[in-house]
Amino acid sequence: MKDTICAISTPAGMGAIAIVRASGEQAFDIAATLFGSSFDFAALQPNHTKFGVVHDGEQVIDQVVVVKYAAPHSYTGEDMVEISCHGSVYIQKKILELLIEHGCRMATQGEFTQRAFLNGKLDLPQAEAIADLIDSQTETTHKLAINQLKGEFSNRIQELREQFVQLASLLELELDFSEEEVEFANRDELYQLLNTLDEEVERLTRSFKMGNVLRKGIPVAIVGQPNVGKSTLLNAILQHDRAIVSHIPGTTRDTIEDTFTIDGTLFRFIDTAGIRQSEDEIENFGIERTFQAIEQASVILYMVDVTHADADTLCRELDEFKAQIDLSDKQLLLIANKIDEMEVMPAHYTQWREMGVIFISAKRRVNLEEIEEQLKHFVEAHRIQDLTLLTNERHYALLTSISSTIQRIRQGIDDQIPTDLLAEDVRAALYDLGCLTGTISTDDILNTIFGKFCIGK
Repeated sequence: MKDTICAISTPAGMGAIAIVRASGEQAFDIAATLFGSSFDFAALQPNHTKFGVVHDGEQVIDQVVVVKYAAPHSYTGEDMVEISCHGSVYIQKKILELLIEHGCRMATQGEFTQRAFLNGKLDLPQAEAIADLIDSQTETTHKLAINQLKGEFSNRIQELREQFVQLASLLELELDFSEEEVEFANRDELYQLLNTLDEEVERLTRSFKMGNVLRKGIPVAIVGQPNVGKSTLLNAILQHDRAIVSHIPGTTRDTIEDTFTIDGTLFRFIDTAGIRQSEDEIENFGIERTFQAIEQASVILYMVDVTHADADTLCRELDEFKAQIDLSDKQLLLIANKIDEMEVMPAHYTQWREMGVIFISAKRRVNLEEIEEQLKHFVEAHRIQDLTLLTNERHYALLTSISSTIQRIRQGIDDQIPTDLLAEDVRAALYDLGCLTGTISTDDILNTIFGKFCIGK
């Protein structure tokens, strides 16, 4: 018999209300001891709430609302009780102590969700999505977590598994008749299956970069030469003074980061040291970090001072910049700042506009909405509409391993290696898929995953 566990499921500290949970075979009997004879706990119908008074002997602890969930129709798949009490820290702890005194054990981190997984209520990716859902801070990360919780990712993995099983069955049939040297598996059919598998695994692994940045915040590097207004732009976007602003070139010696949500998506803005030739050792360290930030960024805001740059200078400066970086997976936005310092727009305004340059005044917050629109377009252009994106490093590692296995199988067919070796590779891929969904799991894997949860979840 499993222990009956209990925990406070609401955040630590005082609040208007708190929820105390108990789950396990004795959850109903133990919870009933808190209410005394005035409350017929056994008569309470599952999924119905009831008002009750929690007692410790003759002492009244609190007036509460209680609901019970009968197995298997509960979050954990076990008999489960939730007690909603007033949010006093004393009341929460007292109810918890009473449950433990009458036979409950304090739950470990993530144990409620772990029991849901072990009882077949969730597979492992769905359980991990619970943690992502709790951590979600924006509309986008919420959608990613909900999509995974609904089983969209799990369905994709199940489809992959079925195709690998089909591949394995073709090869296993040959093994059964190996002594007769009969080749049952059509090699064209094997190649077609492998190509289908490879495309889907590649699509999922390729989505990891975008899924990861959507979860952690899309990195946007603000770069350019000294004193073009990079720090002023950062402060204007964040709507508070995050970076020191000075007319002295080279004020920013290190990267400065902060986050801001635009239209439900989290962006991570990075102010950088101005790019120039310098004999100052500390400034050069800052410039090195600028290029590190550029390498990590998904979007680069390249800024120029419109009062000092002409069309030829901008083109030359951009050519020099592009020669130093790889823009293949990045979006480059050109920003001409300080239009507030010009009485009339420059002669090359039309030419720059045709190049996609955005004219702004970071100081006066003029045209910043154009930058925001471009950032929203970047998200839409890279968003996979069904939002089945990899956001989990564990999933990415396993799918990368599966991708390597597919390449080995294809090479093995080309090299005409024995069928039993091909079948062994297919079994290795099926093992990785089992680890991904949790049909194959170890205590170390489960402890690592559920150890990230709070105790009451």
